[in-house]
Amino acid sequence: MPMPLWWGQINKRVFNPLTLAQGKSPVLTHVGRASGRAFHTPLDAFPVAGGYLFILVYGSRSDWVRNILAAGSARLLVDGKEVELTAPRVVGRDEAFEALPTKSRRPVRVLRITEFLRMDLAAG
Repeated sequence: MPMPLWWGQINKRVFNPLTLAQGKSPVLTHVGRASGRAFHTPLDAFPVAGGYLFILVYGSRSDWVRNILAAGSARLLVDGKEVELTAPRVVGRDEAFEALPTKSRRPVRVLRITEFLRMDLAAG
């Protein structure tokens, strides 16, 4: 069961700007599906074969997830390097757990998260 969306709004307005200012977390850059604006969302990014996996703490109805699914791509700044990601898709717990590091599974189990976003590295 994902966290409530209202908590995500608080996170977006209070904690995300603080995290972005620190400059240590991976940051996903995506385009708003209605506004066309670029948005920067700090997230945990888990490298998997051919791409990255993101835990959807607020579920697939989050604005950033809907933006990426609509656009079909995003950029990820991780470890000082920017990578282009494509082919976003929401995957279930079984597929995610095959790719997630063992130490990252416990919080996911405790929070009962069942949705994840998987994206592929762009060719080239």
